[in-house]
This record gives sequence, C-alpha cells and structure tokens, in this order.
Amino acid sequence: MSKKSERNIVTRVIAASSLGTMIEWYDFYIFGMLAKTISTEFFPEGNATAALLSTLAIFAAGFIVRPFGALVFGRLGDIFGRKSTFLLTLVLMGGSTFLIGLVPGYKTIGMAAPLIVLFLRLVQGLALGGEYGGAATYVAEHAPVHRRGYFTSWIQTTATLGLFLALGVIMLVKLNMSETAFNSEWGGWRYPFWFSILLVGVSVYIRMKMEESPLFSKLKSEGKTAKNPLKESFSHKANFKMVLLALFGAVMGQGVVWYTGQFYAQSFLETKALLNFEQSRTIMLWAILFATPFFIFFGWLSDKIGRKWIMLLGMLIAIITYRPIFSYFLEESDVSAWQQEAIVSDKVETPVKQVLPGSGDTLVTSVQTIKFTSGAGYTQQQVDTIRTASQEVINGKSVIKDKVLSLGRYWKFVALVFCLILYVTMVYGPIAAFLVELFPVRIRYTSMSLPYHIGNGVFGGLVPFIGVLLQTTFISDPLVGLWYPIAVAALCFVIGAVYLDNKIDENVND
Repeated sequence: MSKKSERNIVTRVIAASSLGTMIEWYDFYIFGMLAKTISTEFFPEGNATAALLSTLAIFAAGFIVRPFGALVFGRLGDIFGRKSTFLLTLVLMGGSTFLIGLVPGYKTIGMAAPLIVLFLRLVQGLALGGEYGGAATYVAEHAPVHRRGYFTSWIQTTATLGLFLALGVIMLVKLNMSETAFNSEWGGWRYPFWFSILLVGVSVYIRMKMEESPLFSKLKSEGKTAKNPLKESFSHKANFKMVLLALFGAVMGQGVVWYTGQFYAQSFLETKALLNFEQSRTIMLWAILFATPFFIFFGWLSDKIGRKWIMLLGMLIAIITYRPIFSYFLEESDVSAWQQEAIVSDKVETPVKQVLPGSGDTLVTSVQTIKFTSGAGYTQQQVDTIRTASQEVINGKSVIKDKVLSLGRYWKFVALVFCLILYVTMVYGPIAAFLVELFPVRIRYTSMSLPYHIGNGVFGGLVPFIGVLLQTTFISDPLVGLWYPIAVAALCFVIGAVYLDNKIDENVND
C-alpha cells in the first residue's frame, strides 16, 4: 500500500472515530451544562442548594460507573473487535440522552423523575466507559508508531469539542427564547437532548462503513485474541502493575486538571463570580476555541520528546497557578472594584408584590439594574416582607447577580480560562498514546480503559461535586473547592515523576 493510501485510510479512521466520540462527549456533558435548570425540574422546590447538589450527584454517578463500562465493553472489544463495540456504545449513549429529554418533571411524576434520570445517566456512564478506549485503541492501531501521539491527539480534542458543541447548542437555544420558556417543564432546555439523536444517527452511519483495526484483525486471523481479557489484564502481576502506574502516575492527575479547567471553571464563573449566562458561556467558548489546537501540538511534541514530562509539567503549572487565577476571577468580578467608574444607567423596576398563602404576608421584590461607562453592569435584587398583622417591613438581604464584565476584563477572563484549558491540552493531548504503549494488543482495550475511566470518571468527574460540597461546608474560603484537584494533581505528579518512563515503546504491537 502506498504512503498516500495509508494516509487516506488513517485520515478517514481519525475523522470517523473523532466524530462519534465528540458526539458521545456532547451527550454526556449537556447534563452538567444544564445542572442548574435540571435541579429545578427533577427535584422538589424549597431548597435550591440541596437540589443542585442532588443533580450534581446524579451527574457524578455517570462518572463513577465509567470504570464498569470500561470493564464490560473493554472485554467485548478485546474479544469481538474494536469497531462493533464502540458502535454499540454510541447507540446506548445517544438513546439514553434522547430519553432524558423525554422524562416528565417532578411536578408531573414525583420522585420517579430523578430515579429515571439517574438510571439513564448510569447507562450514559457505562457507554462512555466503553467508547474512549475503543476509539483511542482503534486510531492508535492504524497509526504509524513514530506518529502515534500526533494521530491519537485528534481523539483527545473530542472531549473539549463535545463540551464546545454542548455550550454552543445550549446558548443558541437559550438566546432565542425567553428565560421562562427555556426553563419551563417542557421548555427549551430539553432541545439539546433531543438534538442528540440526529447527531448519533449521522455518526452510526459513518461508523458502519469503517473496517476493523488491522492489528486486531491479524490477531483474530491467527487465533491469538484474548479468551479472558479481564483475567489477563489484572491477574498478571506485571500488567496489573502497569494499570496502577497509569492510574496513579498519570491519569488521575490528568482527570482533575481536565475537569477543573473546564467544568469547575464554568461553574465558578457562574456561581461565585456571578457572571450572567451569556458571558460565563462565551468566555468558555472563546477559550476552548483558542486552546483546542494545542491538543494536536502536544500530541505531536510527545512523539519527539516523550509523553511523561509534557503531562507532568501541565499538572505542576496547574498546581501552582490555580488559586491565583481563581482569586483574580473573584477580585475582578467584585462590583466594589467598579465603583470608581461613572454610572450611565440606574434603572429601578416596578416592585413585584406576592401574597404568601396561609400567613397573608406580602413579599416585595425590588430589582435595580446598574450600568457603567466601561460597559460593566449588574442586577441587584432585594426581597422584603410586609407583615399582615402589623404592617411591619422586614428588609431582606440584597443579592447581586447577572454581572456583566467590561470588555477589557472580559478578555482577561478569556485569557485566563485559556491558560486553564492549555494545562488540559498538556496533560490530555499525549495520554492516549501513552496508555496504548503500556499494553499489548490482545488486552489493550480492557487494560487502558480501566485506569483512564477511574482517573477521569472518579477522580476527575467528582471535581464539580466535591468543589460545591466544600464551598457549602467551608463558606469562609470561596477557593476551598480547589484544594481537591490541587492535592490529587500533586500526588500524581510525585508518583509520575518517580516511576513513569519517558521513552516511547516501539514494540507494543507484539
């Protein structure tokens, strides 16, 4: 086969694998992107924090079961083949995502709503547990050995591009309807879930036309495929040692850096910096757009200088800079820092009165919108209570929300989120090739999938939940949620620096 034909085959393999994997990440992440809205639809009213934590727990449940999906589908992939297995995971993911969009809210079916969503979320987690290992293995087994980092790095872009697509679709829907229409029980927030079925249909069609991995086909024709991949992967001391080293020396640190730089950052901008929906999302979109090419760059660079120190350097920089960057977000979004600017608009809306059933007391909601010459602004809301019996007015706490940054501050935030995602590209770009090179073909799907999904699904996926939990427990420190990813990344850095090998294994296809 000519080099040109070989390049064309690899290009088609990358394109088909990447498209399907990106769609699976889109399906998996729209739930997290809409956590705040979902919490009001699938849980009872009365305690917004508890509802959000419950929703984040369901979101995290999808991550926790990913290792089980890695075991189930990894075994199928090592016995029956890469292509058919990750085709199945795509169908399961797309189907469960579409069904989440059809589940009635809590007001309609009560506690059955969150239970059904939890079940579908678990199916999503199992499917994703089988998808990534299959796609990364499939591409790696088509790629030339000396360019394995570069070619597999295209798969590494899919998680971030899936997040980008999720953000883009949600924004497109939300900006074309009212807040009430978007957040109602059968409102616009469901559209991104329904849209998934179209994306999956296209990807299934493309993947059906793909051929099996040549290395797996060769093993199968020779009768050398694994009879029991789980046993071979984890009962053999040398291989199990590599599984543990991959997890604790690379993947768990990569996982927390990934989810801090993208999910925790977006949550922080929305819930702590209190930016409005549009700015918190577009900051992420711009940063992702600018940073995504660096997945390819660091994958390519890892073919030249090795995988180890690129990944570990990304973790180290993250450890050092996380708190200063997030502290800057708080300082620059503090409206007291804007007071030296001239006010160009100070609009006070007509107070809205609501009589409370039972007591007869009246809630009076006052809203004031302030805009500055720089373009910055915010909304200040206060809810006062008028007692029926005494006509006493009890002043409620004034709440600032929906902040809008000035143009200069906005692009500084984009630059800093870009840095956070750049760390992600350093730890994530080379890791598919790194994992492939640790294990032989006959048990590769199983062996690489498990540490990847424990590191990402458990250690990484819990970042948003643990971050919010720490913030609600230790309220005096708004940055307390960062200690979890910092600690995990620091431990991983030490283990990786001491025990990981930086050389590229040229004989992993044996």
